[in-house]
Amino acid sequence: MPIKTTVITGATSGIGKETALALAQKGHAVYMLVRNIEKGEQVRREIVKASNNQDVHVIYCDLADLKTVKAATEILKEKLFAINVLINNAGGIFAERELSKDGYEMTFAANHLGHFLLTMGLMPLLEKGQARIINVSSEAHRIGKLYFDDLQAEKDYSSFRRYGMAKLFNIYFTKSLAERYQNKGITAFALHPGMVGTAFWAQSSGWAKVLEFVSRPFMITSQQGAQTSVYLAIAPKLDKESGQYFKKQRVAKPSATADNEAARNELWDISTRLIQDIL
Repeated sequence: MPIKTTVITGATSGIGKETALALAQKGHAVYMLVRNIEKGEQVRREIVKASNNQDVHVIYCDLADLKTVKAATEILKEKLFAINVLINNAGGIFAERELSKDGYEMTFAANHLGHFLLTMGLMPLLEKGQARIINVSSEAHRIGKLYFDDLQAEKDYSSFRRYGMAKLFNIYFTKSLAERYQNKGITAFALHPGMVGTAFWAQSSGWAKVLEFVSRPFMITSQQGAQTSVYLAIAPKLDKESGQYFKKQRVAKPSATADNEAARNELWDISTRLIQDIL
């Protein structure tokens, strides 16, 4: 059986690390895109030792710095002929309003725009690999509201509401990819990993902090949280479910807002315009 090639973001901790490990154990060549090279190399060594798979690699990529995203895509194009799985796993919630290096509101930049550029930049390799694109969303998408008139959060900022919108955007992106690239052999899936007890919550504030406190006794481990990502990466015969939202390795129904086709197309157009000078 040919070796599968997986590219994953956010693989130095939490569910990303567990997903990378599980796929390395299954024989995938794993390329981890990380913003901390030292930590990335440490995790790479841990995964190599635990999986007995030497085909694990680290590439610098900061999703909040689009030039580094572009550079990472160029490196992967030089190294690889095709990509079989792309897991857009990295994300974050930011207690205070911040701007990325490119001047975009950080929640939007780190959770959506960086992954949009990464995916579109890698599309030639994804098409060659008949790839599955897996976007890690969240049930937080259900509280997401659309702020197309204030993407920069200049009028209003709430860390949890902005995070909810970004997770809603992950689902929009998934549906758009499934529709626009179905004739290219591309499939796309969004997922909720579950309430995972990771360092992710350290950046939360307000209602998100309250939610963490209330949910802490019920949170699952990172290994459990990675199970749906791993399932979507390796399960056979998922083509008919392309564009769907998954929970606990099964198709789930997202919010009614997630089915807003007009909003989905608007997000695609906005994202395309924002990256056109870099792509």
